[in-house]
Amino acid sequence: MSGTARNFFTLAIIYSLLGMMLGLSMAMSHDHAQMPTHAHIMVLGWLMSAIFAFFYHLVPVAGRSILAKVHFWLAAVSTVGMFVGLFVLYGGNPAIEPVLGVASLGYFAATFIFAFVALSALWRTSAKVPVEQGAVR
Repeated sequence: MSGTARNFFTLAIIYSLLGMMLGLSMAMSHDHAQMPTHAHIMVLGWLMSAIFAFFYHLVPVAGRSILAKVHFWLAAVSTVGMFVGLFVLYGGNPAIEPVLGVASLGYFAATFIFAFVALSALWRTSAKVPVEQGAVR
C-alpha cells in the first residue's frame, strides 16, 4: 500500500484508536455526552478513511491523480475540524456550530471529489476490459 491509499489507511488507524479511547473514557466515567463525537470518529474517521484507502489501493491509477490528493487533504482537515468541533459542542459550547458547519461542508466536498475520482476511474477502467466471447456485459 502506498501513496493516497497509505495516507488514508494511516488516518483510519489513528481515528480508530482515538474513537476507542473516547468510547472507553465514556464507559469508565459513565458520562456518554460525547456519544455523537465517538460515532463520527468511528464512522467518518475509521470506516470511511479505511474504505477510501482500500479503494485507492485496489484502483491505484485513481490514487495518483491530483484530485485524489485534494480529496485526502480536504477530508483530513475537515474531519479533524469536525471532531474537535463536536467535542467542544458536546462539551457545552454551542458557539462552535459555525466551525462544524464549515467542517461538514468540507467533508461533503471531499466525498463529492471522491465520487468523481472513483466513478471516473471505474468507468474508464471498465471500458478498457475486453469482453470475453459469450460474456454478457
